[in-house]
Amino acid sequence: MTDDVLFLSGPQVTRLLDADTAIASQRAAFTALGSGAADLPAKIMHPSRFDDSVVFAYVSRLSADSGAGAKSGSVNPGNAAAGLPTIHAVLSVLDPVTGRLTAVMDGAAVTILRMAAASAVAVDAPATPDSTDLAVLGSGTQAPAHVRAIARVRPLKSVRLWSPTPRNRNRTRAAETPAELGFPAEAVGSAEEAVSGASLVAACTLSRTPVVHGEWLAPGCTVVSVGSFEPTRREVDTDVLRRGVLSEAVAVDDPATAAEHAGPVVDALRAGLLTDPVGLGEVLTGRAVARAAPDDIVYYNSVGLGIQDAAAAWAVVQAAKGERR
Repeated sequence: MTDDVLFLSGPQVTRLLDADTAIASQRAAFTALGSGAADLPAKIMHPSRFDDSVVFAYVSRLSADSGAGAKSGSVNPGNAAAGLPTIHAVLSVLDPVTGRLTAVMDGAAVTILRMAAASAVAVDAPATPDSTDLAVLGSGTQAPAHVRAIARVRPLKSVRLWSPTPRNRNRTRAAETPAELGFPAEAVGSAEEAVSGASLVAACTLSRTPVVHGEWLAPGCTVVSVGSFEPTRREVDTDVLRRGVLSEAVAVDDPATAAEHAGPVVDALRAGLLTDPVGLGEVLTGRAVARAAPDDIVYYNSVGLGIQDAAAAWAVVQAAKGERR
């Protein structure tokens, strides 16, 4: 059974799933979701009783001609202090016709790439064409991944990076060299300094208290948050949601999932501040508009969906098979 199964390590996944392929896979995932064409069972997120870790499991299928994908793993926030990725997972892919095991791959590598790629899709949909200044909060693997992915959809001119630990933010800045990206990356001393005046903000932390405040946001700013994936985690304050609601521009990866898992969205729904967040798939399929005016504040909260993994993993499988021919 295992003779024709692909076993793909993290470096292999990273090589096969380049930024443009990853972004294309996420467009396909959210377009399928927005048109009702994808299989998306509810995700499992279970906080540990022993520590700050979270175990998760996703199952999904993008289309009839792509195989089902299943990912399981854990989020371990304490890893960040040791310079390790906070997410580790394994992802399996089944044959779309027979259901036989087709591939087993490093789920953490897929997560890093598809999460940043999805943020790039979310930025590209509503952000104004002159959005060229990016603020990134966080110093884990998602910080440089977001810079690289967003640079594929917007002509970035500058990046300001912040993390509460100076050593970490300087290390992250060093990873974003002008030689690689063609624009300066600056490590700054506070979240406010990073966010103020930025046209794009990517919050890539695991914070339980807000690191982005609405009062800091410049008119027309687009804010993407990927760390508020549990009801207890909130990277943005209520004012960010309020400004987004006033613009009718609060978007999520999936409204039903966000209502259970996305901390700021859960709070806003309970308080009656927010009643109907827009799904990114609705924006991509033209069923909703994410930005009505240039000065609108757009807020996008992602908690992560199985359809994203299924789409990215299938792209990896196709690329690997292409190399074998």
